[in-house]
Amino acid sequence: MRVTTKCDVYSFGVVALEIMMGKHPGELLNSLSSITLLSNNTELLLKDLLDQRLPPPTDQVAEEVVFVVTIGLACIRPMPESRPDMRFVAQELSARTQACLDQPPGTITIEKLTSFRK
Repeated sequence: MRVTTKCDVYSFGVVALEIMMGKHPGELLNSLSSITLLSNNTELLLKDLLDQRLPPPTDQVAEEVVFVVTIGLACIRPMPESRPDMRFVAQELSARTQACLDQPPGTITIEKLTSFRK
């Protein structure tokens, strides 16, 4: 493996997702590298990905959780060239504004969050 700045971006994504999940995202990483994001013939939901020891996030916290997971997923894309660079990630984190969720956090799919574009 060739070490590049995209490796650092990937590592950041793993850490961000580990914080949200409460565990290493190994299974998620494996499922994202395969063709499908389906689990038992149903779409993987964000609520199922989050640390189950914590209450589901609501309101502003839910928006922040969606944002962090979206950034984390963008950072762990299988193809390094499709990952954002850390400058972009840092700018997104610094300039974070409160976007309204278009659906309740419990119904957001991981597939939707992986569609984030750099």
